[in-house]
Amino acid sequence: MPPPPDNSSSDDCVFDVRDFGAAGDGYTDDTESFLLAWRAACAADSGVLLVPSDGVFMITSTIFSGPCQPGLLFQVDGVLMPPGGPACWPKKDSKRQWLVFYRIDGMTLAGDGTIEGNGEEWWNLPCKPHRGPNGSTMPGPCYSPALIRFFMSSNLSIRELSIQNSPQFHIKLDGCDGVLIQGLSINSPPLSPNTDGIHLEDTRYVGIYDTTISNGDDCISIGPGCADVDIQNVTCGPGHGISIGSLGNENSEACVSNITVRNSVIRNSDNGVRIKTWQGGSGSVSAIIFDSLFMDNVRNCIIVDQYYCLAKDCRNQTSAVHLTDLLYANIKGTYDVTAPAIHFACSDTVPCTNISMSEVELLPFRGDLVEDPFCWNAYGQMHTMTIPPMDCLQDGNPDTLHEGGGLHQCLM
Repeated sequence: MPPPPDNSSSDDCVFDVRDFGAAGDGYTDDTESFLLAWRAACAADSGVLLVPSDGVFMITSTIFSGPCQPGLLFQVDGVLMPPGGPACWPKKDSKRQWLVFYRIDGMTLAGDGTIEGNGEEWWNLPCKPHRGPNGSTMPGPCYSPALIRFFMSSNLSIRELSIQNSPQFHIKLDGCDGVLIQGLSINSPPLSPNTDGIHLEDTRYVGIYDTTISNGDDCISIGPGCADVDIQNVTCGPGHGISIGSLGNENSEACVSNITVRNSVIRNSDNGVRIKTWQGGSGSVSAIIFDSLFMDNVRNCIIVDQYYCLAKDCRNQTSAVHLTDLLYANIKGTYDVTAPAIHFACSDTVPCTNISMSEVELLPFRGDLVEDPFCWNAYGQMHTMTIPPMDCLQDGNPDTLHEGGGLHQCLM
């Protein structure tokens, strides 16, 4: 993991957006002032773009582009927010993203302030799940902006901010390399749709530490093309847990490796640690470690779902992402008995292999012990007995595991 950039600077390198004309009154469009301050800070060694603590600053969808001089700090001490919903969104602007950092190397996003997403009107669009008439979901494009996106950037630090109420993903890292995320507070309501806390895609060498996330979707979601991700001391929930996937949609290749989740808490969530793939994909998920986790009233504490589908008409397919070298160790706490605590639904044709289970002890949050862990085509080794008792994991390796079954190893 590269060290975070050194952002020590003199006052001569601090570029306060108010000095560039920003009103900070919560309703004036301050976009142009931010762009002017960005250009000045970007051109200075150890430049600081300052969002001061005494204002509420509204900007429209904006791309802050590099390259910049080393040591750039985007410091949010006040409130920074987008327009207040779809009706206020400029028609010329993208509805897929809001605050975008593009081709930046060695930047820090930090501060004592809040990035406020104003997401409520986006969540209530009739095309969102069950938000249409009589609880329906209306058809049609349903774009909502990711709040913060880093694209094709490297050596980043994101720390100490409060980020809340995003229309969609709170933070999206796409095509990035070398990212330290630490000390964030990410919050949106439990029923806010698609509001993943941190989403990674085609991104490597990431550390996520000492962060609290509660939202309406995955606390952390890891998409295709990700490797070398270390997650520690994260508190997750309410939400949908920590997920790898979904992967392999529309027969695509997905490669994910070297993901570690340790010393974290998941509470009041629909899932705990989850790997989800579509049928028909290819590639592999390998070298995954889930270690020293505490579950508090969680459905599906440990779940592998290789039949992930958002509709009722997904057909069976023979190819699949291969899941191998999955370690589950020292996972304890309580589960919601409406679903099995442990669920391994692996592909019919490409078995999950080398699953390792040790010191997994999960008790009912309420009600009687439900002794029904589920396994399908899952192979590995039980190093200790589990609670609930699990006898469905097949010992050793399958007799056949070959290219004809859809197996395709990744080169990362």
